This record gives sequence, C-alpha cells and structure tokens, in this order.
Amino acid sequence: MEFMEGRSILVTGAAGFLAKIFIEKILRVQPNVKRLYLLLRARDSNSAMLRFDTEIMSKDLFRVLKEKHGGYLNSLISQKIRVVAGDITCEDLGVKDSLLLEEMIKEVDVVVNLAANTNFDERYDISIGINTMGAKHVLNFAKRCEKLKVLLHVSTAYVCGEKEGLILEKGYKMGETLNGARGLDIDAEKKLIDDTLKSLKAENCSDDLIKSKMKDLGIQRARRYGWPNTYVFTKAMGEMLLGHLKNEMPVVIIRPTIVTSTYKEPFPGWAEGIRTIDSLAVGYGKGRITCFLGNPNTIIDVIPADMVVNAMMVAMAAHSNQSDETIYHVGSSVANPLEYASLQDYGQRYFQKHPWINKEGKPVIVGNVKVLNSMESFQRYLAIHYLLPLKGLEMVNKACCQYFQDRYLDMCRKIKFVLRLVELYGPYLFFKGYFDDMNTEKLRRAAAQVGEEVESGTFCFDPKIINWEDYFINVHIPGVVKYVLK
Repeated sequence: MEFMEGRSILVTGAAGFLAKIFIEKILRVQPNVKRLYLLLRARDSNSAMLRFDTEIMSKDLFRVLKEKHGGYLNSLISQKIRVVAGDITCEDLGVKDSLLLEEMIKEVDVVVNLAANTNFDERYDISIGINTMGAKHVLNFAKRCEKLKVLLHVSTAYVCGEKEGLILEKGYKMGETLNGARGLDIDAEKKLIDDTLKSLKAENCSDDLIKSKMKDLGIQRARRYGWPNTYVFTKAMGEMLLGHLKNEMPVVIIRPTIVTSTYKEPFPGWAEGIRTIDSLAVGYGKGRITCFLGNPNTIIDVIPADMVVNAMMVAMAAHSNQSDETIYHVGSSVANPLEYASLQDYGQRYFQKHPWINKEGKPVIVGNVKVLNSMESFQRYLAIHYLLPLKGLEMVNKACCQYFQDRYLDMCRKIKFVLRLVELYGPYLFFKGYFDDMNTEKLRRAAAQVGEEVESGTFCFDPKIINWEDYFINVHIPGVVKYVLK
C-alpha cells in the first residue's frame, strides 16, 4: 500500500491483539514505512523495550516476518520501530521524554488508537480512564501533530448496547443515551468516581472492597443509561468525546464486532487471549458446560482479526486529509450471517473429534449441550441437574469419601463458571441487531477500483468469502487450542 510508504505512524496499545497484527502487517507488506512509534504502558524506556521483546516480537505471529527477513530483521526493527514508554490515561500520552515527544509531534503522520480495556466488568475508574479519557488524550495529542493525515480510533460495534434491527454506522452526540435517560455528563461521571473513591478510602475500606465497589459502580452507571456493561458504555463515551472535540481533524472510527483468529495473514488461526465466544467453546471442550442460555437462531457477528486490520489500513489511506468523521462497522451479520446453533455445532464436532486432554492426561469426553432459550427454563434446568444434586452432596460431603468431595467441588465450579458466562455474555446470546456495513462496502468497492487487493488478496476484508464451517473447525478452534490454551 503506497499510502504507508514514508509515513510515521503512532500506535497506542501496541501490545494488544489487533495492534500486534497491525504492526506485523505493516512491516511485512510495507517495509518502506518511515517509522512506527509503539506506545506501551511502562515506567521507563527499558521497561517498555522489555515489553516489546516479550509481549510482541517473541510471538509466533512474527514467524513469517522472521522467515522473510532472516538476519536482517533486527536491523529492520532498529530502523523502523521506536518503542515509547507512556500511558494514554495521562496528558501527552504519559510520555516523559520531552525530546521524544517533540520528535513525535513533528514526525507523526497517522495516529492509530488501539489502546483499550475490554473487560466487561472492569473497575469503572480504570475503564473510563482508558476507554473514555484515553480517547480524549489521544485526540489532543493528534491535534498537535504537525503533519497529521488521519486519526484512526478502534471502538466496538457493541457501543449500540442491546438495540434491535439494523444498526447504522453513525456516531453518538454528547450526552446521548440508549434508553432516553437524561443527565449523562462525562465530567459528572468522573466526579462521581473521584467522590466515591474518596469516600471509600475515608472509610478505610480494603483494596478488595474498593475494587468490588468500583466494578459495581461501572455496571450501575452503564445500565442507568441503557448499556449492558462498563466496557461498551465507556467506549461509547470515548466516541462521544472524539465527535465533539475533533473540530476539522480527519477521524475514522472502526467498530469491529466479535474479533476472532486470523483468517489468512500472516497465517490462518493465530489467536491470543480467550475472546467472547471462545469462553463458551473452551468451557465446553473442558467439560465445564453441559447446558447454556441462548437463542439458537441468534446471529453471532464475528470477523477475523486480519480482516479488521486490513479494513483499518484501507480506511487510513481513504481518509487522509479529509476533515470528516466516518464510522465503519467491520463485521459479518449482514454479508455472511452466522447462527448461534451453527457455532455450537462446530464446537461440538471439533471437540468430539479432537478431545481436550485434561491434567491427568485423559481425554475429556463431551456430549450435546442443552441450549435453553429463557432464563426461567435455564434456572429450572440448573435446579434439577445441579442444585438438587449439589444439596445432597453437601449433606454427605464431610462424612463421605473423596469421590463425593471431588464431585461436590466440581459441581460448584461448573455452576459458578456457567453463571459467570451468562452474566457477562447473556445479552449477546439473545442479540436481535445486525450491523449495517454500507460505509465498509463502499470502502471495499472504492479500494478495488484503484487497484488495492481487497477482494481476496493482501488487503481483503470481505466476510462473504468465509466458509464458517471450514473456518471454525479447521482454523479458528484449532488456533485457539494451539496458541491460547497451549
């Protein structure tokens, strides 16, 4: 891609899943990039460099790049990459080296904000610091960049909350809420956090209690205004700040849906961390899930990570020097919908053919999962199959043999695990929305007309080409088992 040749690009959240794929892709397809400034949360440059070596370059993701460049790779890295110690929760991105900060202000052409805290129930103070105020600090820094062509911010499609029907690629106005409730004010939310923390500390609350209270506060505030969890609420507020404060700056917001392992590049199936749907597949494979809640006909919108990165790169080039804000949904629910029942089927078929080997070295034999389509039927099933047996085991646990004690503990773990997944992911297993991707489709067509390889080549981000059965059974689930579960 010619746009990136000779450019200097700042990447925040550089140790994240998408960021690593983005970095690898640029170095592999456009080694003539001028420089990549990689912002990593760290105390100093030595700590940042250690994170770069251990959390980025040591990953198997970079093996194709290493094979391509061989002994020259270290030279390429030293020429093209500048590791920056910083923190987007602070002004000036927390960069303490004033000379480096001035260099970045003079040199950076593109800012890519990939820093985020994706925990659904993170502490409210932490989540708002990164996802909301972090977006503001990145914007303020981008405004100071003398050569800036575009700011690209990665959000999430699920800032829509639990909306139904066609969800448009449109932004949020300051103070806009999903349920019509009035009074959403980001400064007031920050003051509420500060006052709550001050009050808890004045009462000499333990760190664990403060953590719990801050998590509860995040969920309460999110639901007050119509969002299901702290993550999507704070990401929505981050979008609000960008739209409100950007002035004439070219801003692109990428909203991926559920991001899965790589489809094609640098090789199929690379994954990192247990993502939303993987929690269900892994729990099933390990024998921890025999029933779950959900509508088998619900569309689960997933998109491979390399397609998200390709869309980011094409969007960067398309919006260079344009004084607008454009939002792109990068997903599959319109172009190539995937039903929850199919996803469940793929997981069962994979783990029945390739069973998980437990700590004792024995294969975990899995059967069918009973999917219940209402909370009432789910609670009834739990009571009959788990809670009543558990009550009986509890009575004999202390007096009986090790077998009953083990069964008691195992059932406790299973119930806790399933309830936790239901709490976090329940809203998405009955999700009735699908994501309009008209802007993304226009971007694909425009890029194809100017010769970019977006159909099935280097910069493809078209979900229509994916065969979900082949992808999940032969690429994604094996990738999760190999790279995440090891």
